[in-house]
Amino acid sequence: METCLKNKKLIAIGFLLIHTIAILIFTRGFLLTRTELPFHSACSDVSLSPCLTSPQLPIHDSNPNSASTHSNHTHPKCWTTPVVDRVIIIVLDALRIDFVAPSAFFPEPKPWMDKLTILQKLAFANDSSAKIFKAFADPPTTSLQRLKGLTTGGLPTFIDVGNSFGAPAIVEDNFINQLVLNGKRLVMMGDDTWTQLFPNQFQKSYPFPSFNVKDLDTVDNGCIEHLFPTLYKDDWDVLIAHFLGVDHAGHIYGVDSSPMIQKLEQYNSVLEKVISILESQAGPGGLHENTMLIVMGDHGQTLNGDHGGGTAEEVETSMFAMSTKKHTTSVPPEFDTSSCKHDSDGKQICISFIEQLDFAATLSALLGISSPFGSIGHVNPELYALGSSNWDLDKSELGNFGTQSAVKEWMKTYVNVLCMNAWQVKRYIDVYSNSSVVGFSSDDMVRISDLYSSAEQNWSNSVKPILIDRNGDDDSTNISAFKEQIAAYLNFFSSVVELARSKWTEFNLNLMITGFGILVISLILQFLVVFHDGKSYAVGSWISTSAAITLFIITIRACSFLSNSYILEEGKVANFLLATTGLIKLRHSVIRKTMRKEAVIFLAMVSVLRVSIDIGLTKQAATSQFMSSSPSWMLGIAPDHPALTYAIEIAPILSVVILICVLYIAIAKTPNEGVWKYVTVGSMISYFLIALLWASESKIFGLDDFLQATGGRNRIPQLVYAIGLVQLVLLASARMFFAEEGKNWTTRTVALVSACSSPVILLSGKQGSLLALVYLLAGYCIMRLEGVERVSQSDKQNNFSKLNPLCVMQWSLLSICMFFASGHWCAFDGLRYGAAFVGFDEFVLIRQAILLTIETFGFSIILSVFGLPLLVPIGSQTPQALGQKRYQLFQMYMLFGVISATTVTATILCVTIQRRHLMVWGLFAPKFVFDVVGLILTDLLICLASAYYF
Repeated sequence: METCLKNKKLIAIGFLLIHTIAILIFTRGFLLTRTELPFHSACSDVSLSPCLTSPQLPIHDSNPNSASTHSNHTHPKCWTTPVVDRVIIIVLDALRIDFVAPSAFFPEPKPWMDKLTILQKLAFANDSSAKIFKAFADPPTTSLQRLKGLTTGGLPTFIDVGNSFGAPAIVEDNFINQLVLNGKRLVMMGDDTWTQLFPNQFQKSYPFPSFNVKDLDTVDNGCIEHLFPTLYKDDWDVLIAHFLGVDHAGHIYGVDSSPMIQKLEQYNSVLEKVISILESQAGPGGLHENTMLIVMGDHGQTLNGDHGGGTAEEVETSMFAMSTKKHTTSVPPEFDTSSCKHDSDGKQICISFIEQLDFAATLSALLGISSPFGSIGHVNPELYALGSSNWDLDKSELGNFGTQSAVKEWMKTYVNVLCMNAWQVKRYIDVYSNSSVVGFSSDDMVRISDLYSSAEQNWSNSVKPILIDRNGDDDSTNISAFKEQIAAYLNFFSSVVELARSKWTEFNLNLMITGFGILVISLILQFLVVFHDGKSYAVGSWISTSAAITLFIITIRACSFLSNSYILEEGKVANFLLATTGLIKLRHSVIRKTMRKEAVIFLAMVSVLRVSIDIGLTKQAATSQFMSSSPSWMLGIAPDHPALTYAIEIAPILSVVILICVLYIAIAKTPNEGVWKYVTVGSMISYFLIALLWASESKIFGLDDFLQATGGRNRIPQLVYAIGLVQLVLLASARMFFAEEGKNWTTRTVALVSACSSPVILLSGKQGSLLALVYLLAGYCIMRLEGVERVSQSDKQNNFSKLNPLCVMQWSLLSICMFFASGHWCAFDGLRYGAAFVGFDEFVLIRQAILLTIETFGFSIILSVFGLPLLVPIGSQTPQALGQKRYQLFQMYMLFGVISATTVTATILCVTIQRRHLMVWGLFAPKFVFDVVGLILTDLLICLASAYYF
């Protein structure tokens, strides 16, 4: 045993390294990005296609004196004839569909609806050249993935989520790169993610930092400052302005909030001025005679401002498109996706539908440039039709067919554009399948090839001769042939997209199996470390029974991960299992006629956690109060009754006072513990500061001026952080220079847990103190039910009770319940980004990452690992007893690690089996990421705890 104790720190470090290596190997096989091909499209590629081409000459314009012809005369057409000269792309980050579409399209009006009235007015005006689209984004819906998907025309990959806070430059062919290659001049302003993704691509750029979610105005004001003057200049072809106020307002205040409505009203004013400038210069010879305005969101957001997942609220966003030329061509009914309602005045209003996947291909066709090499989207007919009025129908490059309708003329142009589009997509699919390690299956390739061959054969035999024959006059036959050809191409595109969405990511099964195998071996080794002393479990029927129960619970949890429904309800499952162990302990207490009160209190706390989990998992139904001043769900459930409102305001502060009293009682029992005692006093001071902060933020205490007097609302959080750092330094120093380990075992644990708890409570918001109180009571009951602080006759003889694995299992389940009870879940939209800025306004990656990690895993991992020694019986203080105590604690840490590693192993097995499941990226992959991060953090903290306690 002593040899094991001497090496226990090395054992903990060894398991940390093994787990890290196993996870890295598995991750490399599972979270592979799709193969990014190094090829780029070029104008000369068009000669390889079967489509109609013509010499690359400048497009003829009916008004040679037009100032807007400069761009096209300077830069001739590439794959298709340019439809517009200039494009303005205004990105309103996290733009929900109900921010733009009229309230008539939704079951009931909401306060945030019908605020962008200028867009609705233009879209629903008679003879309008504007349209509102309901746009669909592919998950994950973080800004990096959406910008990458929008510009490349490809599907986002899950692994890129990790780069959202430090976007790497896109090396794959993309819309921005094609603009530059074709001599287009780009200007960008707003979110600095654009300059990170596309460095040195913009002729002018005005980037602003984007990750301070508490700042609603800096990026927007910067956009406004540069947007209006740029609209009057002629030194650009494509202008991009990316606003962030709505996204940040959602993260901090929620959708149903005054700041959100104020932002939408501000955007409406900005858009009114933009459109006024465009219309004032849209006449013949004007600067914006041939300009297209696109106002769009990159993704949506939930009611409480989250995004990143794949729910309808997150993937549904908006797009508004307007051409400065009037009387655009209508799309044939077969290709019109409009959905219509009647407004309050009885007028019919319609919105259309578009996939964001089609954005790059459509914009490329509008500007007459080559599509990105890896784009799998198609040119959207309705968005492309908005620019069709810019064609001189009597002088089309495809020939004058006599007196023909604008619809037929548009179809002739569009079918040739789709021909180029389909050829480009088929070329990419072929090259990808041949160049990629796995590629697509032969059956899939045969099916795709057959669809394309059928469409191409019809093109060559039927449609192409019609376009070449300038004397053809059978309009009905021609239009029917055009529609059939367009439908064939659209069928091909939909099949490609369906195939890509189902099999886009390549999995390296060899690496996945290797990583899984290493984890299984590590589990076996950890079990041997825990159970290698046969005498530890050879005696005691209750201990053997609890070991069997523990093994059964671990197995149940592991099997539940094979079902996506159980993963969605993981918090409830963990709470049910915890309640089951509580009932077992209650039965044991009733039989022994002791600790019955503790068993009942424990079950009561489990019930409270169940209610908290239910609230946390349904927080998307919260309203504007959800995150009004902190990442807390508590205020959001407060009814309007004044008495209940006062109770909700006072309860967090009262809970902090109770925690202070508990710490005072703890140190009062051990008055001569030196530095450990003073560290605990420091935690009491931090608790007091947190209570003071919340009281000053509340309107019922009359302390509104306190924060200003103390230097702002950031001063107190910064002071709490500073006290916490000083406490940790003191604890580390005391551990190094004080060797009296046994005499201050409990005090050292209380000091460490209290020092870590104050930042966790602060970052968790006003729910933090209530959860901490519930955690304290539940943990105390677990200790009491295991006989902690009970000195039996055997203890007086220096014989400790054998390790009971059920108490460690309860501690682990309690920590899992705390994760979900604090409003988290295993998805990126469950992260509280606002917590990263508690006490700070500036974004510093490492600092904000640390704060976000503390908030996310504070209760569930940090406090659980450091508080585990409280489960060890106190007993006598003889050297032999202290050695047994240290060894039992080591066993507890190893068992806690076994439980965590088993969970991760089960998750890895689950994602391996379900790697082709529909929810793999929306559910299983985020679960995998959260679990492996939790395991690495747990192993790391066990190493630190071993250094501190042993």
